[in-house]
Amino acid sequence: MSTMQVEVVSNEQHIFSGQAEFVVVPTQMGELGIYPRHEPIMSLVRPGVLRLTIPNQKDEVLLAISGGVLEVQPDKLTVLADVAVRSTEMDQQRAEAAKKAAEAGVHAAKDEKSLAAAQVALATAIAELKTLDYLRAHKK
Repeated sequence: MSTMQVEVVSNEQHIFSGQAEFVVVPTQMGELGIYPRHEPIMSLVRPGVLRLTIPNQKDEVLLAISGGVLEVQPDKLTVLADVAVRSTEMDQQRAEAAKKAAEAGVHAAKDEKSLAAAQVALATAIAELKTLDYLRAHKK
């Protein structure tokens, strides 16, 4: 099967770089499944689960994405994420606590800067919780 180069980068770090056979990205218009040689597109990414099918690897690589921009070229897919977290780094209790704290931050925000920071934190927590839900639903 053919592959494409995938790069997932957040504001804070390089999250993933490698070959993939198939990628599912949560976009503003719904989930978008991308195979190698896909037509070029750009799209906004919404909070959710980014799923990567890696050659010779049984399990998908899952990343929680809080939002960002997707660019697809026939041989390369790039996601510039606001925040991205690997599923191996997620914890249900921490994500739920982060969501509650972010919701409180949204309600307590006194200016646009603190509101924006709280909204990013909330989107990240929601993306992590969605990823953990996906993992639970697809456990074998």
